[in-house]
Amino acid sequence: MTATSRRFGVRRALRALSSVMIVFGVILLADAAATLLWQEPVSAVYAHLQQNALDGDLSELENAPLAAAEQRALDRIPDPERKLTFQARALQRRLDDGDAMGRIMMPAIGVSEVFVEGTEAGDLRKGPGHYPDTPLPGEHGTVAIAGHRTTYGAPFRNVDELEGGDRIELRMPYGRFTYRVERLRIVPPTETSVIDRVDHDRLVLSACHPLYSAAKRIIVFARLDSAEAR
Repeated sequence: MTATSRRFGVRRALRALSSVMIVFGVILLADAAATLLWQEPVSAVYAHLQQNALDGDLSELENAPLAAAEQRALDRIPDPERKLTFQARALQRRLDDGDAMGRIMMPAIGVSEVFVEGTEAGDLRKGPGHYPDTPLPGEHGTVAIAGHRTTYGAPFRNVDELEGGDRIELRMPYGRFTYRVERLRIVPPTETSVIDRVDHDRLVLSACHPLYSAAKRIIVFARLDSAEAR
């Protein structure tokens, strides 16, 4: 091979490498832009697939009958509020971490997501997650749900846009629970008192804050407005 041929081969290889690097750079910039403007696209696809599967799981859960003994016990309860409490506890006994348990809807920011039991990393990759140590809707206390803001579908990305009076609805297999936003608060990650029980039934939403950071948490407090049996 002549020196001229070798130089030509090197230049061709460098041009090919440059083209590859340019394409790779464009892909990285596009990914960064999508994450900044919307959400991380790769994990968003994964979350979308998970939500489709959870939607089917939730439909099955809604149509699954209670065990015979549970149904007999439920039939003996005359008070509608106590019936909801009984059904909430019956559902809790059936759930494992990562299982679909209900749907959270926030019309003001366009959210309708199946949420699961548990707040470990694997649970939150599927969708918003219910804190296992807090009650289910229908039980007295503070129901708490966490969600991502930039990855895995970013279901809670715009919770900072919620305003007082905005409606948040939890649709459970046994009932529909409507909450009204009261206030938002920014707290450190170590602040666990936000899920404490208070003198009224409420819902607390938790997400990392600000966007693209886990330095703090944004907390949405919403008071129970109505509960309706399914």
